[in-house]
Amino acid sequence: MEKNKKTIAVIIGIVCIILVAVMFAQFRVVEETDITGIETAREEELQDMLSSFKTRYEEVEEKLIETEQKIQEYQEKLDSNEQASELLDEELRQTNLLVGKTNVEGQGVIITLRDNNEEIIEASDLRYLINELKLAGAEAISINNERILNMTEIVDIKVDDNNQYILVNENRIIGPYVVKAIGDQTYLSSALSLKNSGFIDSYTKMGKTVEMSLEKNVTILAYSGRKNQLQLRYAKEVKE
Repeated sequence: MEKNKKTIAVIIGIVCIILVAVMFAQFRVVEETDITGIETAREEELQDMLSSFKTRYEEVEEKLIETEQKIQEYQEKLDSNEQASELLDEELRQTNLLVGKTNVEGQGVIITLRDNNEEIIEASDLRYLINELKLAGAEAISINNERILNMTEIVDIKVDDNNQYILVNENRIIGPYVVKAIGDQTYLSSALSLKNSGFIDSYTKMGKTVEMSLEKNVTILAYSGRKNQLQLRYAKEVKE
């Protein structure tokens, strides 16, 4: 009986030892499992956050690149428009100069023609002088402040046998006839002063009074006649 009790006590002790060992093993596993789980959870959370930040950064960077590209496109268009506008403004300015819509000034010559007791100045004299000035490179011409255009008419209007006057741009002008021309002084003066064949020499020999002076600053006013004279009625642009 006593032997059985000892045997049972030993068995119980062994079982207790086993149970205690199992408990310690379980505690250790639980502890290791919890720490690993926490570390794993933190690592995954950080990875998720990093991935999220990386995605957002890539999105922001992509939008920034798109914005910079748009800004560059807008700037190029703006520069292009500004350049086009400047070119158009310059072309308009040159066109206005060529068609006489603006006042101009520059070096040139002034030729004055006067009637005298023997000879009077006629429209044909002025037309011939204008052609000579154009051939010599005059960039702007006026007669008594009437701007001369390609379509300007210079004609005699005869009132009676003793009276006539000249029309320029449909406006009546009277002598003395002051012709202003802007251009290279050397070419203009040389062309008009050629001996025998030049305008001044030829007309002086005809008994007409002609004087010329070289000026550093000649002012020629803008065309002030009818606006429709600056418009083409029959000539049309040829489209390619």
